[in-house]
Amino acid sequence: MEPRRLRVLVVDDHDVVQWGFRVLLGEQPWVERCVAARTGPEALDLTRTFEPHVALVDLFLAGESGAELCESIRRVSPGTRVLLISGAGRMSPAAARAAGASGFVSKDWDAAEVAIAVRRVGLGMTMFAARSEQPAPLLSPRERAVLDLIAGGSTNREIAETLFLSPHTVKEHTSSLYRKLQARNRAEAVQRAQRIGLLA
Repeated sequence: MEPRRLRVLVVDDHDVVQWGFRVLLGEQPWVERCVAARTGPEALDLTRTFEPHVALVDLFLAGESGAELCESIRRVSPGTRVLLISGAGRMSPAAARAAGASGFVSKDWDAAEVAIAVRRVGLGMTMFAARSEQPAPLLSPRERAVLDLIAGGSTNREIAETLFLSPHTVKEHTSSLYRKLQARNRAEAVQRAQRIGLLA
């Protein structure tokens, strides 16, 4: 059976961002078609004629509320699932669900993670946790302890003293963390850990 191909609507008032999403989604083999709108009225017109499976809606449109537009899109096309996205600010899962959204993602996510979120929502799943489709890396209790101290700003030497480990062992744990989190440095490791829910 051929996998379901999705129709996607992108609603964003920034040309470069909108173009980026259209290019990203247009390259996905599971996307049947991707169209874009800059305003709420444009989005609703396209929703009526196009009946997208997923609408990727910017939370902060110029002069409009993405959450309110989400509700309008759902009224016009109950079968359309909305994924709210923002580059500034966050939205609680409860607030997003109340608006009728099936997920919320950040523009600082990797392109592949955003694409995964769109596909998951289009296939009937939700995307409220700040994580990719891959399960969170399984960290050992010691690696979790090292990660927490890294996030707190401790140096390797301070971590070694706190956990009664040798600096060499701390370095091994840190290297393991980087590998599991696919990070190149401390800042990236902390950012990715926060994104997938390993850190508060």
